[in-house]
Amino acid sequence: MTRAAGEPAPAGATRRGDSIHDFLTDGSLARLCETLSALASCPIELHDENGRHIVPNEADLSRPWRVVEHTPEPEPADQAIPIVAGDRVVGRLVRRHSADAPAHASAAVGYLAMVVSELLEQETALRERVEEVELMHRLGSMLVRTGDADDVLRESLRSAIEVLDLDAGSVVLFTEMEEETVGGDLENNLVLKASQGLSEEWLYSPIPLSRGRLFDRLVLSGEVVEVPDLPADPRVLQPERARREGLVSFLSAGLVFRGRPIGAFRLYARSPRTFTDQEKRLLRSVAEHSAVAVEQARLLALREEERRMQRQLALAADVQRRMMPAALPEAPGYEFAARYIPSEVVGGDFYDIVRHAGRIELLIGDVVGHGIAAALMMASVRGSLRAFADSGRRTVEEVVGRVNRAMCRDTLQNEFATLWYAHVDPDRRVLRYCSAGHEPPVLLSADGSVRRVLDAGGMVVGVEPTHFYDSAEVELLPGDVLVAFTDGLTERQNFQRRAFGRARLIEAVQRAVRSEPAPTASEIIEHVFWSIRQFAGLQSTRDDETLMVVRVGED
Repeated sequence: MTRAAGEPAPAGATRRGDSIHDFLTDGSLARLCETLSALASCPIELHDENGRHIVPNEADLSRPWRVVEHTPEPEPADQAIPIVAGDRVVGRLVRRHSADAPAHASAAVGYLAMVVSELLEQETALRERVEEVELMHRLGSMLVRTGDADDVLRESLRSAIEVLDLDAGSVVLFTEMEEETVGGDLENNLVLKASQGLSEEWLYSPIPLSRGRLFDRLVLSGEVVEVPDLPADPRVLQPERARREGLVSFLSAGLVFRGRPIGAFRLYARSPRTFTDQEKRLLRSVAEHSAVAVEQARLLALREEERRMQRQLALAADVQRRMMPAALPEAPGYEFAARYIPSEVVGGDFYDIVRHAGRIELLIGDVVGHGIAAALMMASVRGSLRAFADSGRRTVEEVVGRVNRAMCRDTLQNEFATLWYAHVDPDRRVLRYCSAGHEPPVLLSADGSVRRVLDAGGMVVGVEPTHFYDSAEVELLPGDVLVAFTDGLTERQNFQRRAFGRARLIEAVQRAVRSEPAPTASEIIEHVFWSIRQFAGLQSTRDDETLMVVRVGED
């Protein structure tokens, strides 16, 4: 009985490359054996790994060789030399004994087997390299096409199992918050991302495969772990569990990105199996490529999240801008100006100047921190103050006291704000104010001298609900200039890490007030910020900056 070339691989060939059949193309090796037989006056036969004779197929040129199923076993006097591909015997050259054979026939057959083995070794290495390149190209193309790390991991697992001719496997990753150096108990926090050919009982069992999670520790430190026989390996914690799952051999490699372990490949065979160095390198390459894919996908996700956050911040900034006065009020005998510069897209400083119930209300404040959290808290403080001041009957200290109690009720222990709140009676030219731990504003006379530091009040709001706040009253004179600001201005640093400071700020206001002709409130603000730029240079601000100026008209 014969078997033609091109038909399914014969029994016993478990992997591609296990049989001489996988390397034969045009039948020339079988014909060479026939030619040598004639020259040596003895039969020289090509056998497959199961001992079956491979002969030229003269009857069908489309199938240039065929297998003789019932081939006599070599006799003790016969010479049988193995043909090796990698670490596997894929066939044999058999020289049948003949008294007519020349003495050099035995050596010739040995040399031929060596040459064939060398060619098969080269062919095997080339095939494995081509498979590796094709696999890497396929996975890379998939990542570019989808950008989805989970899809890449599933395809990587499927391809690794197929190329390595294995039966099952899984891919596990650390959660991003738990990626640390190997050495702790982090292997317990690996999360399943892809699997094939394994039961849920095996996949979700809390019992590790190896004692002390040795296999995980080895692969996450950069090694490739090979176990030819799981049930017989003393490092396996529960061999019976592997038997029930039908797993015999094990191959594992870590997903390591720039020295940082992020997960592992775990592959299994259901029959005894040893792995070549090339196969181990292939799995390591797949794992390294997958690690890059995971990190790239995470980076893309972070960028998308950042873009989403930037859109949200832009919306929040727009809302915050609308909460600041769109236009400052006009009042005979008074001039108002203000400028607010957040250190981020949104900030925690706030100010307000409104005419209400026959008076002018001035407000400036600073919430602890900056960014979105500070902006939300700023909106809460500003809204509370406006609500409590809306009746027009409460004094400044009563309004600040109510804001303080509301903040103590609605905020966390480490959340607080400073503020300075004042009422101006425009006809009587009297200012009554209350400071809640805020940087004290300064009242300057028309000649630039400091008339008064406006520091009466109490502690910051949001800390002690029973705190009692004081207030004070001051007469406003013609030409007076009131300057209120947040600590972002005084704490602005230059490249020598020296702060601009309160003294420099007051000096900048004084220089502006004393200039000729008399400056407007807006020109005073412009001069102060120009002085800060001269002091700090291009050093960026680390806190929100707010400046408010009220100038009293001359009689």
